[in-house]
Amino acid sequence: MTILERFAEFIYAKRDATFDSDTLHHARRALLDWQGALIAGADSHTADLLRLSYKDDLYDLRELGLCSVAGTHLRAAPRAAAFLNGTISHIAEFDDIYRDGGYHPASPTISAVFALAQARDYSLDDLLRAIILGYEVSTRISRVIQPSHYVYFHTTGTVGVFGAAAACAALLKLGVQQTCSAMAIAGTFASGLQEAFRSDSMSKPMHAGHAAQVGLSAALSAEVGMTGAPKLLEGDAGFGAAMSKEPRWGEIFDALGEHYSISTITFKNHGCCGHTFPAIDAVANLMAQYKFNLTDIKRIRVGGYRQTVEVCAYRHPQTPFEGKFSVSYTVAARLVLGRVREDAFLLSSLRDPVVRELEDKVELYLDKECANDYPTKRSARVEIELSDGQVLVQHQMTRHGDPDDPLTDQELIDKFRELVEPRLGRINLERILNSIMGEADMPVGEIAAHWGLMGKN
Repeated sequence: MTILERFAEFIYAKRDATFDSDTLHHARRALLDWQGALIAGADSHTADLLRLSYKDDLYDLRELGLCSVAGTHLRAAPRAAAFLNGTISHIAEFDDIYRDGGYHPASPTISAVFALAQARDYSLDDLLRAIILGYEVSTRISRVIQPSHYVYFHTTGTVGVFGAAAACAALLKLGVQQTCSAMAIAGTFASGLQEAFRSDSMSKPMHAGHAAQVGLSAALSAEVGMTGAPKLLEGDAGFGAAMSKEPRWGEIFDALGEHYSISTITFKNHGCCGHTFPAIDAVANLMAQYKFNLTDIKRIRVGGYRQTVEVCAYRHPQTPFEGKFSVSYTVAARLVLGRVREDAFLLSSLRDPVVRELEDKVELYLDKECANDYPTKRSARVEIELSDGQVLVQHQMTRHGDPDDPLTDQELIDKFRELVEPRLGRINLERILNSIMGEADMPVGEIAAHWGLMGKN
């Protein structure tokens, strides 16, 4: 039996499962966090351009089968909605992370299955079950192909197709062979190169949108009888051979069904690339512990793992995109501004002379211990040298928001409020929040009823 066949059997067996309350609560957290990231990205210039490029696929109708698109009252067919919402939810860099796989599961997985659920009038309970299963399959794949996969590929674009396809197959309650085919069809369209976010471009978030669209399309194709290659993952010319040096397929099913990956998801506490987080948290902890003045700082040395040094090396960023991928800027911004959320990436903040002067004092280097601990630990070693010669040191072994230091429910809700209230208002915010975090079941479409109220049509 191939890997995808075994996953298909697992999904089929769980198609009507009643998950325990803790797992379901984690799924609600993931759905809420995705919703916040989606709304945060929906009024961006990138989202405006994206919707404009799909203008021929948007309709001023509210019929069953047409899906909501964040930032507009117009509706789209499911595949278009999956692409648009998948992309939009990855723009603001607030979407969740599966740490051990270097993977953002929400944008591809939830965007795809949410569109399908709305189109076919499924309920919130159905959606949550499908999300859990989509996360489970894709996070396991992401974990065993690292770290070599991340050298060239953007895991959210590549592995995201499997999360989207698995979730949609689960929602549709496809048979075992159909589910296997859905994931196999999706896998042959897996794509997303890291070069897309090593320069300031708008294509990185489109990886997530493409994965969502591919996964949904694959499930709908399998539903009507289209077939895929069962050995797509482990075959001699398959996904693993092409995209990973030594995929650890032998451990992919360890403890399958005993616990669920959705309970070990990282929720972002900062609005930027996750590789910057350990350094940001380290300087925050040093500030809280030592109470020094910014004018006393002589030098800041930040040691990180390879991805931190290579992916987040912008200095004096000129655009919000560059700022979100800059360790030197985000560290300086945390020290000066007190937090690294949306305001940190306004042009006024990027050009702040105090931030820029402090950024000149930041030195980034590859730390051997941090590099050896990656990817299971996302760490940073920060040294702040003061003008009196004192050196303050923090070896940050995790990020606030990681499963070993998770955001509380209240912190997650506060983040959601911060992102959504300025865009949708308090009343609409509360309706979405209560719909997702409450215990009542409801049609999925009711959750999206307020997305188009930002005036961006």
